[in-house]
Amino acid sequence: MPRLFTIIAAALAFLGVALGAFGAHGLAGTLEANGRADTFDTAGQYHLIHALALLGAAWAAERWPGRAARWAGYLFLLGALLFSGSLYLLAIFDIGFMGAVAPLGGAALLAGWLCLGLAAWRGGR
Repeated sequence: MPRLFTIIAAALAFLGVALGAFGAHGLAGTLEANGRADTFDTAGQYHLIHALALLGAAWAAERWPGRAARWAGYLFLLGALLFSGSLYLLAIFDIGFMGAVAPLGGAALLAGWLCLGLAAWRGGR
């Protein structure tokens, strides 16, 4: 699992950098017209932070094998997809109901951090 988490984290970070560049250069007019440039920036920040968090979960799963570290990785991935993904869609396409999806992703991210802390506290037990 640590290797898979590392591969996914690298892909997620690559996509985060690519979307950030596209947002700054290719979508600037659309984001300004929608009034959602800040929303896009927030999506990008959480996207990249949680790509690194997934990398941390990969390390933790190697260091402290157990369910908590694995669940941290799953939750970071799910949370990044739901939270950042919904904000990207809201910012680019102005799809209003996507704002209601973001809190689900945020909850998954929070749960991921709790699981990562639990993995460290328990030491893989």
